[in-house]
Amino acid sequence: MILIKTPSQIEGIRASSKLAATTLNYTASFIKVGISTEELNKIAHNYIISHGAIPAPLNYGGYPKSICTSINNVVCHGIPSKKEILKEGDIVNIDITTILNGYFGDTSASYPVGKISQEAQLLIERTKKSMELAIKSVKAGKYLNECVGRVIENYISPFGYSVVRDLGGHGVGIKFHEDPFVFHHNTPENHIMLKAGMIFTIEPMINASENWHVIQDKYDGWTIRTQDGSLSTQFEHTILVTNSGAEILTKI
Repeated sequence: MILIKTPSQIEGIRASSKLAATTLNYTASFIKVGISTEELNKIAHNYIISHGAIPAPLNYGGYPKSICTSINNVVCHGIPSKKEILKEGDIVNIDITTILNGYFGDTSASYPVGKISQEAQLLIERTKKSMELAIKSVKAGKYLNECVGRVIENYISPFGYSVVRDLGGHGVGIKFHEDPFVFHHNTPENHIMLKAGMIFTIEPMINASENWHVIQDKYDGWTIRTQDGSLSTQFEHTILVTNSGAEILTKI
């Protein structure tokens, strides 16, 4: 059941999404060589709480922290830790979801730590570009796959990259995860006509190899890594479908 949000719901989701975006921007300003991901978690947690909201990941399905921090070959769901110290040349994704007055906003971005390799820098730039191209393609009356999966895969594949298929975007706003599931590769499974009032995330996870397969950490049950150890980056926005295009709700 894909929800068409009401005007009042859209306003609530817009406010939460704005907070998620400002939280991400604030937290990212502390990224530097030598900081732990647990410290970034505390910074984000305190910022969210101080603005009258709740960090959605905390205790969600047993997840122990307030944000996700995914480094290098970690695709997503990396758990912040005091032992995990950012070092020169790393790339890190920070994923923020807020609950403000009962409404959810969800966003993430990947960042360099100090000076990074050209390979890593290009992966960051191209992953972000793939998300932006998909968002620009979204419009009521078009189909989800033609706007998202097809656009992203057509752009990314020529670089020798791959789109992670086991994970994707999702409806959001009233709940953390709603319909539809948003595939970021070209698939007929997303033959869903877009309608004004739909809200979902576009969050491509791109691996720096042609191997899109991932593995889940058997110890913590959350961390997802590339199967072949290649770098992976992700960018995410929560968007609202309109008759004229898409409004990025998590844009500052």
